[in-house]
Amino acid sequence: MSDKRRGRAGERPVRPPTEPGVALHLALVLLVAASGAVETISFIALKHVFAGVMTSNLALLGMAIGRGQETGVTAAVLALTGFALGAGVTARLTRRSVETGTRWPPPVMFCLAGEAVVLAVGAVTWAALHGTPGQTARDALQFGAAATMGVQSAAMVAAGRAASPTTYLTGTLATFIVRGVGAGRANRWVPAQLGALMVGAGTSMLLLRKAPEWAGVLPVVLVVAAMLTAVAPVIRMRRRSGGS
Repeated sequence: MSDKRRGRAGERPVRPPTEPGVALHLALVLLVAASGAVETISFIALKHVFAGVMTSNLALLGMAIGRGQETGVTAAVLALTGFALGAGVTARLTRRSVETGTRWPPPVMFCLAGEAVVLAVGAVTWAALHGTPGQTARDALQFGAAATMGVQSAAMVAAGRAASPTTYLTGTLATFIVRGVGAGRANRWVPAQLGALMVGAGTSMLLLRKAPEWAGVLPVVLVVAAMLTAVAPVIRMRRRSGGS
């Protein structure tokens, strides 16, 4: 057995990492930014409901029912149904994934790739309609946007300790405050995620104002960047193993 595997005499054996590395944290930040961009398009340019925040959509549904507003009911139901479908399909595809705590399992990556494809189809449709879709197109795009956020949410759940919520950060913020203020164990990546949410939303809003036909491209770029960032350490490790 080589010294690389057993370690040199007198040295402690090198243990494999058990927590997510910097690359995965950066990937999570990018996914949060993508969700902020999708939420902006969903709420501002589509049906005035959220693509990934189902708590708010349930409240909006209740208000729409109370006002007797049919369009509001339809929008909320589309978002809720799309999210549930995306999450359900992802749960099915990732049910046998093995959590490692240090990387996203292949089924999770596969589902994120599917999210990117759906977002890309939406971006092409959005651009073809010059950022001003009609009623039917808005319904379809709303459903698709919610489905992608369902996929992303469920994929991060399936990734376990190697991930964290990326579409709804209220619990993340509360945990950060409790552990940071109450226990002195704050997660330094939480402020980056909160900032990314605002940057993603703000950039998307700017595109909607200045170049609306290109607004749908931003979430696609961010999700693809997150996937590449997450898989980069694995590729480097395999290259090193092949060259040794």
